[in-house]
Amino acid sequence: MKIGAIEAGGTKMVCAVADENGKLIDRVTFPTREPKETFGDMIDYFKKWEIAALGIGCFGPIDLHKASPTYGFITSTPKPGWANVDVVGTFQEALGVPVGFDTDVNGAILGEVTWGAAKGVDCAIYITIGTGVGVGVYVNGGLLHGLVHPEAGHMLLARHPEDSYTGKCPYHHTCLEGLAAGPALEERWGAKGAELSGRAEVWELEAYYIAQAVTNYILAYSPQKIILWGGVMHQEELFPMIRAKVKELLGDYISHEMIFDKMEEYIVKPALGEDPGILGAVKLGMLALQEK
Repeated sequence: MKIGAIEAGGTKMVCAVADENGKLIDRVTFPTREPKETFGDMIDYFKKWEIAALGIGCFGPIDLHKASPTYGFITSTPKPGWANVDVVGTFQEALGVPVGFDTDVNGAILGEVTWGAAKGVDCAIYITIGTGVGVGVYVNGGLLHGLVHPEAGHMLLARHPEDSYTGKCPYHHTCLEGLAAGPALEERWGAKGAELSGRAEVWELEAYYIAQAVTNYILAYSPQKIILWGGVMHQEELFPMIRAKVKELLGDYISHEMIFDKMEEYIVKPALGEDPGILGAVKLGMLALQEK
């Protein structure tokens, strides 16, 4: 049995085919152009494989309420031409298979829960810090939805007392994305993150903001595993700095050995490398097939 998967981003669409065990058989990438052209490329690709189901982890915001008339749509988005686009309906009509659908970061945590660093736990979060910040939340054995879906990348933070930067996010300024995402790094320091390696003041400030958000996620979700990734997190020195700051901020309030003695096992990189999103989409397809 073959399952199709899409990791749908504003810049590129990663498409893959896998077996029911999550083994990737094939993968291609298409640039994200206008919807009709982009969908056409992806539909032609999947038609060659005779897939049994399709899973999609998608950039958003998206509508995840199945009773809604716009279920499966990208709703509001700054990506030109992609607002109010019917993603699920387009693929269901073209391919005639069940389609699983969720946010890209919910897909990533689902991949890590199924095959990666969070395997075996029933509560975990995946935080990606790159061009933006996204947070996928898996609680009580399922992906978290609600009024819309988690937008915890925009959690409001307390500004560092020595930081005068106003924040990059046009909506909230001092949210995690506004203070710590790649564009904020570049605007604050005048260079991209990859060019700032070795500058302690840069990464100490970055760790201060990321740790603040992670502390709030621990207090809100009580995850058993926290997975951090994205372009910014490729700076190796960040992980120990974040772990130490989280422990300091919690102040011994959460009494658990994972906080006291095993932070290096608690706040971790993804075990699936760069594949959590696409493998999570595979799992979304499998779940849609089971539901049918």
